Amino acid sequence: MSYTVAIVGRPNVGKSTFFNRLLESRKAIVDDVSGVTRDRQYGVADWNGKTFNLVDTGGFVPDSEDVFEREIARQVKIAVEEAHALIFMTDVVTGITDLDEAMADVLRRTTKPVFLVVNKVDNYERQLQANEFYALGFDHVFFISSMNGTGTGELLDAVVAGISEEASEEVLQQDALPKFAIIGQPNVGKSSLLNALVGQERTIVSDIAGTTRDTIHTHYNLFQKEFVLIDTAGIRRKTKVHEDLEFYSVIRAIKAIDEADVCLLLLDAQKGITAQDLKIYSLAATKGKGIVVLVNKWDLVEKETNTARDYERQLKEKLAPFNDVPILFISAREKTRIFKAIETALEVFDSRQRRIPTAKLNDAMLKAVAAYKPPMTRGNIIRIKYVTQLPTAVPSFAFFSNHPDEIKTPYKNYLENQLRKEFNFCGVPVRIFFRKS
Repeated sequence: MSYTVAIVGRPNVGKSTFFNRLLESRKAIVDDVSGVTRDRQYGVADWNGKTFNLVDTGGFVPDSEDVFEREIARQVKIAVEEAHALIFMTDVVTGITDLDEAMADVLRRTTKPVFLVVNKVDNYERQLQANEFYALGFDHVFFISSMNGTGTGELLDAVVAGISEEASEEVLQQDALPKFAIIGQPNVGKSSLLNALVGQERTIVSDIAGTTRDTIHTHYNLFQKEFVLIDTAGIRRKTKVHEDLEFYSVIRAIKAIDEADVCLLLLDAQKGITAQDLKIYSLAATKGKGIVVLVNKWDLVEKETNTARDYERQLKEKLAPFNDVPILFISAREKTRIFKAIETALEVFDSRQRRIPTAKLNDAMLKAVAAYKPPMTRGNIIRIKYVTQLPTAVPSFAFFSNHPDEIKTPYKNYLENQLRKEFNFCGVPVRIFFRKS
């Protein structure tokens, strides 16, 4: 069983800053406003050769009237149940508060190891003040500064002491699974698709806009298929809160795209593809991710004989130039073709990983070059002598030529189309480079 450590505590004690430090990334959104982190966030951290899952939670406020604070408290309790060990974070600047007492009360009832962490201890005076936290009655107390990293080494030594080699190995195996991001506009059915696939309410779904702030990871292991689903659900505006919706939605989509191997772009069948969708789509293509386009709510569309065919043709015109992507018509609510969507995503994942033997590659591509030679430029005859696949995450190919700088875009597009035709890279962006032979 893989080992999970959850970071819990009241709002604004620096949980997300600490989470980002351990992951060595800016994964969680950090702000001085409380309530920025809402859903549980997952990452993989390693220390001294031990690897573990790390969970960042929202600020714990029990018995709150605020709908989000109530939901966050529920998510924190789920994280406490899921985790094998807990990092209880407090803040030396404000001292022990009622909220800290309430959190401590929850944690005293668990039999799991609890590491009490006093944050923002970055000078001698604060070190003296931090001693009052022993009053909370926990055995393991650590003084740290998550901003500059002071004291985090001793804390992590204590945390990983309880992790076995097997548990550490399992985290690594899970981290190597295919990752699929569900991206798209607000209200296209991203949460509904995720919940339909896993058969449970994994994400907070509410009619209040801006419900989900961060990307949410779900480990899927059913029907002999195993992968991680990343949801970017609920990118809607909270009434009376002046958040720039487009900014937040794009930021969240970017985070999900960065982590994913394949992006499932969800569209509303009745609205079609919008400028925002095209932005997200071209971003995924630029980052070299696999793409599957899912037209959701297809059950609500009035159909004639060639409705799907015509819809697909119009869609591909808008997606040009990179439009060699699978397009599926689904309904998350009716669960129509949602498993076909997953099978297609796994095929795209395999295509993105494909390595073509050099002999086979040269055989096919040099024939294509012979059939249609590169046009002469400035009196130079251009010859392409050799092709090889580069060892990159995105399928990339180097064509060696006597005048690499003279080869123009139309010919590059011709070579890409030939590669796609010969080796089936449907849904996968392909990179082509010309080098001096």
